[in-house]
Amino acid sequence: MALVEEKSSSSPLALLTDNAISAALSDTYSTLQERRKLLGLENPGTVDNIAREVQKDVLLSNFMFSGLRCDLQKVFSISPLFRLQHGLAMGSQALPPWQLMALYGTSNVFMQAAYSSDKSLTAWGNLRWTPRFVTKTQTSIDARQAQAMVQIENEYTGEDFSASLKAISPSILEGGLTGIVIGSYLQSVTPRIALGLEGVWQRAGLNTKPETALSYCARYKGTDWIASAQYLAQGSLGASYWRKLSDKVEAGVDCQLQFAPAMGAGMFGGIRREGTTTVGVKYNFAASVYRAQVDSAGKFGVVLEKRVAPPVTLTFAAEIDQWKNTHKLGLAVSLEGAPEELQEIAERADTQNQLPPPI
Repeated sequence: MALVEEKSSSSPLALLTDNAISAALSDTYSTLQERRKLLGLENPGTVDNIAREVQKDVLLSNFMFSGLRCDLQKVFSISPLFRLQHGLAMGSQALPPWQLMALYGTSNVFMQAAYSSDKSLTAWGNLRWTPRFVTKTQTSIDARQAQAMVQIENEYTGEDFSASLKAISPSILEGGLTGIVIGSYLQSVTPRIALGLEGVWQRAGLNTKPETALSYCARYKGTDWIASAQYLAQGSLGASYWRKLSDKVEAGVDCQLQFAPAMGAGMFGGIRREGTTTVGVKYNFAASVYRAQVDSAGKFGVVLEKRVAPPVTLTFAAEIDQWKNTHKLGLAVSLEGAPEELQEIAERADTQNQLPPPI
């Protein structure tokens, strides 16, 4: 009678789990998970940041500017983080004359918005659902453009892999899916080697055929150096090398090579190869950071950030193009204000193991 009662009280879905096939799959999965843990694999980062140490930390792509710039920042609270910033610029083609930016962030929520004098609005909003799963959004509205840009990304960070799915300006109002969808996956196969791929699907309108592309990437992490390579389906190849020379000095090399049909060569003509190699170095001093780079196109640039006082930071940028005989100069002043009690709270928060905002 006891056996009959146990069978009758079991769930109707027990047949899907209490069988030889599901048990074998569960045992196989558990065995693979144990072997992966024994390999000592680490999270390799994401495909978008596969060359972050060189392209975003050492080289000047994210730091070069021209003209005069002044940033006035005011921190109202640390936990949660709330900050307002006024930006003034003059003589710059990339920066607006005036910009107001607000930032709010906790360990699970990050929100930032920027409104410029040219009536453009850009907003970022990130939400951390779990310690490993984050949703990132970005919206850009510009009066000079007919359509707004919306980007939604879901990113999952595993113990030894990272996966993300991104949609740029998706729409189904025309009766079908249009926009750009990007999916990427990066997996550590050994403690030093990581392999990944990225797929792109895009369709401008229903009257056009969708286009797809697949890219491959690899990353090798040494003791004090990192090398990465990425091949794009459009016919371009990128390679980078980063090395930590000392506690305060970092160096990097980035090479970008594009393959395209030669002009006027016809369908069976030759392939034109164009490429640029950039070498950069970064010095971290006690109160300043110095970056310099030179590339094969004849450009030489430097950026110096120096904190002259706790609330004041000066930034000097310069770039010279030897072949075109042109140059750019930039000078920025950043003033940051925060009460002393907030600075003490920030120092105490740094000593605690808190998750940073999902930026």
